[in-house]
Amino acid sequence: MVKKGKKKANINIKRGQAHVQATYNNTIVTITDQNGNTVAQSSAGVCGFKGPKKATPYAASIIVKNVVERIENVGMKEIDVFVKGIGSGREGAIRALHANGLQVITIKDVTPIPHNGCRPKKVRRV
Repeated sequence: MVKKGKKKANINIKRGQAHVQATYNNTIVTITDQNGNTVAQSSAGVCGFKGPKKATPYAASIIVKNVVERIENVGMKEIDVFVKGIGSGREGAIRALHANGLQVITIKDVTPIPHNGCRPKKVRRV
């Protein structure tokens, strides 16, 4: 008996979202539809980068190229970009999205900002 995998339906998504998470150590790019359902995802480790090279703008461009290859059969042309984090791969990923044939409609920074921070340590008494 031959076990068959799931048959992928030919979905056609014209507009989607790109979520770029750029930390000091890594860059992760996720492409979703308008509802937030993941279509394709890639990171620096998946593309073969190790150590400090994972957080570079060059790695971000290779990651985006990898993701765009995965969504070619979906037919996505327009994209909204959501950037999270403070790594050096932020701008590199956005530039690469535009360079790889996707029309960037909006760019939004969704980096979490603490409004009162953590509770401080109790005062040390000597």
